[in-house]
Amino acid sequence: MRGFVMDEERLAAIRALPKVELHLHLEGAAPPAFIRGLAQEKSVRLDGIFAGNGSYAYTDFGHFLEVYEAATSVLKSPEDYARLVTAVLEESAANGVLYSETFLSPDFCGGGDLGAWRDYLHAMREAAEAAERDIGITLRGIVTCIRHFGPEKAKRAALCAAETAGDWLVGFGMAGDENRGSPRDFAYSFDMAREAGLKLTCHAGEWRGPREVAEAIDDLRVARIGHGVRSIEDLALVDKIVENGIVLEVCPGSNVTLGVYPKLSAHPIEKLRERGVKVTVSTDDPPFFHTSMADEYEALARVFGWDEEVFAEIARTSAEAAFCDEETRAALLKRLG
Repeated sequence: MRGFVMDEERLAAIRALPKVELHLHLEGAAPPAFIRGLAQEKSVRLDGIFAGNGSYAYTDFGHFLEVYEAATSVLKSPEDYARLVTAVLEESAANGVLYSETFLSPDFCGGGDLGAWRDYLHAMREAAEAAERDIGITLRGIVTCIRHFGPEKAKRAALCAAETAGDWLVGFGMAGDENRGSPRDFAYSFDMAREAGLKLTCHAGEWRGPREVAEAIDDLRVARIGHGVRSIEDLALVDKIVENGIVLEVCPGSNVTLGVYPKLSAHPIEKLRERGVKVTVSTDDPPFFHTSMADEYEALARVFGWDEEVFAEIARTSAEAAFCDEETRAALLKRLG
């Protein structure tokens, strides 16, 4: 269904539904005003990364990565990251998110040094626990290695993840430039994380085609795929994803803004769902893509005619696919109703 007509009152109700987000980059969720303010405090110049209206400015995916890393450069201490967690969770909670998992990189938090990483992680966890107490949103962390930083740095990230795995640091994955290397290059790091009891995800099938998704599943043995949308180009792979219960962390607004698809009506999320794939909805890097979880829900309702029942199913699927412990999952499912 395309261009579904839904009255504004119902759309407002859909925007307000309780939500679960599984694919959120912490630095990428930093409000531009937060980054500008931090840069001013530190007397750091950030030339060329903001548009005239104050939003982040970039031209394509490669430039997006450069702007992302430039914005991240002002985050220099555990305290900075604690403040960032607070700002991001306040925004998420305002959009109805009850539970979120965020990607964290030791490369950005202490340069891959285990001791420094522990300090950053402690500060972020304290901020997350304060937000849970004060505004009712639960956060868990997933360490990500950065693909374009290479396999050796990935091993350092995996070691940081393995040494700090527990009830708050619950997963390991890989982000970055999908066009660099192949998933199997990072198998050692994923094996290390798996042996430490961490659950696994990996960005794949956003810029490269379905073969990339298949390799991430086969070579890294992940439970979830970040994006994974181009698997629709190989229906045998889609069937394999369904058979193996692989969950896709789909970020429709991100995919459209970056040009993976020309418009939301061309996005395959509904086709994947219809074929039985467990799809979830996330924002990826919301201020970069001018979106929020409430915006994503409204857009999907307008374009595909998704109603409250579909969104409730999406939220339950997300909760069931979350990497948290069973006690946290049970409490979340109870809140979802």
